[in-house]
Amino acid sequence: MKYLFLLFLIPIFMSCATSTKKISSIKNFKSEEYLGKWYEIARLDHSFERGLDFVSASYSIKDDGKIQVLNQGVKPDGTNSTAIGKAYVKDSPDNSGELGVSFFWIFYAKYKIIYLDENYETAIVTSGRKNYLWILSRKSKIQQDKMNELLNFCKSNGFETEKLIFPKHK
Repeated sequence: MKYLFLLFLIPIFMSCATSTKKISSIKNFKSEEYLGKWYEIARLDHSFERGLDFVSASYSIKDDGKIQVLNQGVKPDGTNSTAIGKAYVKDSPDNSGELGVSFFWIFYAKYKIIYLDENYETAIVTSGRKNYLWILSRKSKIQQDKMNELLNFCKSNGFETEKLIFPKHK
C-alpha cells in the first residue's frame, strides 16, 4: 500500500517541477503599450510552431474590448502559417502581466509575461509550465548583450535555455 501511495505522488512532484507558479509575472502591466507587433527571437519547441521562421505576433484591440492575437510565420516549404486568436488581461490588484489566450473556441491558455523592459521593447513570456517560453522583441534582431541578459534571466528561472530555437528573420 505504501508503494502504491508513492506511485501516486510521483506525477504530482513531476508536474510541480515544471510549473511556473513560483515565477512572478510582471506588475503594473499596461496592455495598451503592449499592443502592436512583436518578433519571436527565441522559443522552446512545441508542435504548433515547429519549423516556423520569420515568426511574429501582433496584438490589437477588438470592438468587444478583447485583444486580437495574430500569429504569423513561414513554414519550411515557404508557405505562410497564420493563427488568429483572442486574449484578455486577467484582473488583478497589481495589474500583473497575465492574460488568457485562446486560439480554439472557448479554451484559454495562460500567457504569463515574466519579463518586460520599461520601454516595452523586449519581453519574456511563458505559460503555466516551463516547457513553454518565448523571447520577444519589437525589432527582428537584438544586441548580443541584451540577448545574454535575457538568456541569463530565463536560465536563473529554471528554463532549459540550451533547448531554445532561434527562428530566422529578414
